[in-house]
Amino acid sequence: MIVAVVLAVVAPIVARLIQMSYSRQREYLADAGAVELTRNPEGLIGALRKLKGDREPLVDRANRGTAHLFIVNPLKKMHESGQALDSPFCSHPPIDKRIERLSALLR
Repeated sequence: MIVAVVLAVVAPIVARLIQMSYSRQREYLADAGAVELTRNPEGLIGALRKLKGDREPLVDRANRGTAHLFIVNPLKKMHESGQALDSPFCSHPPIDKRIERLSALLR
């Protein structure tokens, strides 16, 4: 009985971690696919840098269910609360890591 209760508590957390890890990996693969399609990694790096520098308010209606549809993490509450944007529970990898991986493709 105790094992069942522990698994009932731990299983959703582990499932969420796996889901977000997969989502971040898809973002990296989408970046690599965009470079392969356009053959212009500098263009994608420049676009990501512009998105990183944008300080305008983020989308008001974004939620965890729609966050995966955006190029960068749109969750306003995470930005305002100062939560780490590279936590294991984020659906998007940090833009700096995406830029770093794209820069590695140039070498």
